[in-house]
Amino acid sequence: MKVVNRHIGGAFLVWTLAVQLVLCESGVPTTDGIKNCKLYSDSESERKVLNRLAPLAHRNFTIETKNEAESYTYVFQLCGDAWGVPGAGVVQVDNTKKETKVIGMYNATQAYGGSDWVILIYRDGEAYDGHCSKEKRRAFVMISCNRDMDVAQLGSVLEDRERNQDCFYLFELDSSAVCPPIQSQLSAGSIILIIGICVVAVYLIGGFLYQRLIVGAKGMEQFPNYAFWVEVGNLTADGCDFVCRSRNREEAPAYRGVATEPLEEEQEERDDHLLPM
Repeated sequence: MKVVNRHIGGAFLVWTLAVQLVLCESGVPTTDGIKNCKLYSDSESERKVLNRLAPLAHRNFTIETKNEAESYTYVFQLCGDAWGVPGAGVVQVDNTKKETKVIGMYNATQAYGGSDWVILIYRDGEAYDGHCSKEKRRAFVMISCNRDMDVAQLGSVLEDRERNQDCFYLFELDSSAVCPPIQSQLSAGSIILIIGICVVAVYLIGGFLYQRLIVGAKGMEQFPNYAFWVEVGNLTADGCDFVCRSRNREEAPAYRGVATEPLEEEQEERDDHLLPM
C-alpha cells in the first residue's frame, strides 16, 4: 500500500508541475516577434513597453477610408513588413492610383505607455510632397485596453498635415494585450488550503479505488489505510482523555479509612424474649 501511495503522490506532483508550466507559458508571452523593431532612441523603459505588445506580432491590421474622390487602405503590422513592404510598419495604399506610400518604419520605433494604454510611433516614412515642409511622415498607433477582445480592427484614422511641421497619422486599436494583469484575490493561506484539499482528495479517491478494485475490500475496509487511521483515532481519544480530565472517574473518599463499599446493615436485635409468653 505504501508503494501505491508513493506512485499516486508522484503522479500528482508531476501533474502539478505540468499545470504550472502551462500557466507560466500562457502568462508570459514570447518577445521573439518584436525583435525586428529598433527603437529610435534605445531605452529600457521603452523596451519594456514594446514587450507588452508581443501578442500582436505577425498580424496585419487594416482599415479602409473613402470619400468622394479618394479611397485609401491603411495597413499596420507590429515589427513586421506591412503589405509586404520591407521595413514598413504602416503603409498607405491608394486604391485608385494603385500606389503605396510608407508612413512609418519599424526600425525607427518609439513606445510610450501607461497602465492600460500604449502609444506606438513609427518614424522616417516617405516625405510629404508639398505639406509639412516636406518632412518625413510619422504614424501614431494608439492601443487601448479592452478585455473583451484579443484584437480588434484598426479604428478611425486622423491625418494632421495642416501645419508646417510635426505632422502625423493617428490610428486607434483595441486589444487585451495592454490590459494590466488581474491580481489574484487568493491569499497564501487559501492557496495552501486548496492544495491540501486536492492532495487529500487524490489520496482518498486513489486509495478507495485501489482497495476496492485491486484488493477487493468491502465496507469500511475500502478506506485507504483503514487500520492505521483507526489506531490514530484511538490514540487521539486516549490522549485527549488523559490531558483533559483532571481527576479519576471514581471520586476519592472524603475521609481516610472509610471504605467506599456500603456497610452491611447490622442485624436487627431481636427482643422477642422480652414479650410475655
